[in-house]
Amino acid sequence: MTVTAPSITGLTSAEAAARRDREGPNEVARPRPRHLASRILDQLRDPLVLLLLAAVVVTIALGDLPDTAIIALVIVLNTTIGVVQQVRADHAIAALDTLTAPTARVVRDGHDVVVPAAQLVREDWVRLEAGDIVPADLMIAYAHRCQVDEAVLTGESLPVVREPGDELLSGTVLVTGRAEGPVLRIGGDSALGRIASLARGAKAGPTPLQRRLAGLGKLLGAAIVAVSLIVAVLGVLAGRPVVTMALVAVSLVVAAVPESLPAVVTLALALGARRIARHQAIPRNLHAVETLGSVTVLASDKTGTVTEGRMAVRRAVSEGVTYEVHGAGYEPVGVVIPDAGPPLRELALAGLLCSDAVLLAPDDDHPQWYAVGDPVEAALVAFAARCGLDPQAERVAYPRVAERPFDQATRRMTTVHKRGSGYYAVCKGAPETVLAAPVVGGDVEDLRRAAADLAAQGLRVVAVAAAYAETPIDPADPRGLWPLGVIGIGDPLRAGASGTADAFGQAGVRMMLITGDHPNTAAAIAGQLGIWHPGDGVGTGDHPERAHDVQVFARTRPEQKLDIITALQSRGEVVAMTGDGVNDAPALRRADIGVAMGGGTEVARQAADLVLVDDNLDTVTAAIGEGRRVYDNIRRFLRYGLAGGVAELLVMLAGPFLGLAVPLLPGQILWINLLTHGLPGVALGAEPAEPDVLTRPPRAPGEQVLGGGLGRTILGVGMLVALVSAGLAVAASNAGLPWQSMLFVTLGLAQLGVALAVRARRDRAHRWANPGLLLAIALSALAQVGAVLAEPLRVLLRTESLTGAQLLVCAAVAALPGLLLWAMNRRRDLRS
Repeated sequence: MTVTAPSITGLTSAEAAARRDREGPNEVARPRPRHLASRILDQLRDPLVLLLLAAVVVTIALGDLPDTAIIALVIVLNTTIGVVQQVRADHAIAALDTLTAPTARVVRDGHDVVVPAAQLVREDWVRLEAGDIVPADLMIAYAHRCQVDEAVLTGESLPVVREPGDELLSGTVLVTGRAEGPVLRIGGDSALGRIASLARGAKAGPTPLQRRLAGLGKLLGAAIVAVSLIVAVLGVLAGRPVVTMALVAVSLVVAAVPESLPAVVTLALALGARRIARHQAIPRNLHAVETLGSVTVLASDKTGTVTEGRMAVRRAVSEGVTYEVHGAGYEPVGVVIPDAGPPLRELALAGLLCSDAVLLAPDDDHPQWYAVGDPVEAALVAFAARCGLDPQAERVAYPRVAERPFDQATRRMTTVHKRGSGYYAVCKGAPETVLAAPVVGGDVEDLRRAAADLAAQGLRVVAVAAAYAETPIDPADPRGLWPLGVIGIGDPLRAGASGTADAFGQAGVRMMLITGDHPNTAAAIAGQLGIWHPGDGVGTGDHPERAHDVQVFARTRPEQKLDIITALQSRGEVVAMTGDGVNDAPALRRADIGVAMGGGTEVARQAADLVLVDDNLDTVTAAIGEGRRVYDNIRRFLRYGLAGGVAELLVMLAGPFLGLAVPLLPGQILWINLLTHGLPGVALGAEPAEPDVLTRPPRAPGEQVLGGGLGRTILGVGMLVALVSAGLAVAASNAGLPWQSMLFVTLGLAQLGVALAVRARRDRAHRWANPGLLLAIALSALAQVGAVLAEPLRVLLRTESLTGAQLLVCAAVAALPGLLLWAMNRRRDLRS
């Protein structure tokens, strides 16, 4: 709609300054900076970290400086990682500033002036032209051919027409035409400001692993303190000195705390992050790796995520033949099935001539072919090239001599070209207007049915008609138009997207589509993905409670995406959200893990936990496998480490009743703990993924880290290790042998044997994976035996020398728990 605007005086400079003083600058509110000390304290409140801090105090009191240094280093490392994650989250909000217009053209004191966008105030009169970023929320007073790209806020692929009385939202871009009007909202009240507020309040909280480890820390803390006190009391009642039993109790605290657990977790996460990075995905915090393994629902944006984010001709119908068109983005090459014959080439030529868009080759700023102009027209230009035409040469051969631009009222555009000695008129637009009078001839009814079929597939349909005359043709009233065909334009799926959806299904992860597009478009894309079928429902953002029974949500605003994610989480789901736009940022922050496309906005990348550099959604499948591998290895360490702690506690508890008043001295317990929880424990974090990692369902969201029978296994293995170790000690004591040293060696070697038994199941390709674990176990076993052979270590640990025969007996007995556990695992694998 073209409107001639009257003269506008706008605000005076003084009025604008006074308003700015009252209302503040037109800027997205930034997060309030937090002091480093408060961030550190947040990290130190974690129950497991508190246990480690207690262990530091204990080791200092015992004079055990090596253990003190190791535990302190782990605390510093984990605290640093946590603080970095908090700082990174704040950057997601700050990145919104990059989307705001740097300057704005306003009317001040009756004159057009350019001012910094931050100086805009309400009621300022703003004037915009094609290519301008809307600097604040405006009410359109006057407009001419105004089309706005709102993808940054809504995710819509196509520009939308805006007329007087409509609003223009900050951060959107004027694609064509002109518009002007007064400022309605600025800063935090604007569209970008509201998204910033949503993103700031959308923090998801601890990851599933962090929640599970926090619960484990509380459980271990209470159990360790209680058992240590019982051991101390029993020892005193048995007549042992109070000081000795106090030292034993304190040593048990240190021995039972799995101080290597944070190191194992960190190493497993770091290795997983490095492996994911090889697939062109960058985890922006380590815990994101494990969280992917917990995911039960993947909620995906459409535009730019599962689709290419660029319009392309998908199908065309001409003279009763339907053609499939294939090609990547705007690159002017592709395949047409069946081959393009004269009717289709005529249709493609007409669409090209009646378009103004231009395709440009890749350059330093654009790694792929890109378009200047309307995306629908760019798709028509690429379509012509894929039909074998040279767009530039054809436009030169048929110069445009007259035109009637697209009009929202008639919903069509007409151009007239010189063709030989005559004139060639082309009309393109909505089928209901182009395939009406004055179109003559052709099978119009068939084309109307074809247009309806294409629309039902979620495509935007353009009809094209043309006429030839020896005399000039009036573009406002072309006569004798002949229908050439209809063209279906859409945002095509990314290569491999449908296969990715199948992979998610095999892994037991439910995939959903959440988009701002029309329900028909959303359903069509979801149908191509294989997650929607005819008859299934399509939800809207007004009903987030339907998240449990529909796979597709359409017409969703940023705050509604947030509501959908929250509704899923309230039902116990672990949700991953993928997206690339500003409108996705709040949901990316609120989800348990946000996954951003590398080619998307900086705001989305800053809000996300994982960035897909190559925009390949299939990488998420590999990342889920890595996340499950990480969690498996953490549980593997817990099975091994806590079973050893249980064995030590049981030996110390049962000792006084078996005639072994103090089965092990404090230094001996610390030595065993250092060897078994040190290198072997950390090496378990590098175990390979098991063969079924991507074909088994995700673990139950409410399952504790010791759930799934792990707690029972730990107790059973711990009791078995304690039984064989204490049994050997009693037999050695009765035989007058150095029972304490034999118990010391057996208990340590038995735990190392368990480490071998809990290794991951392997296929042929990974048979020799993680040789570091074998080396770590061998070195620890040598150190354990060396503690009774090397004179300096015997003095330090107060052990006695053992003969070769005695060491062989210790090794044979120590092998029993590991062999039994291996046999049980083998039997389970054969059954499955």
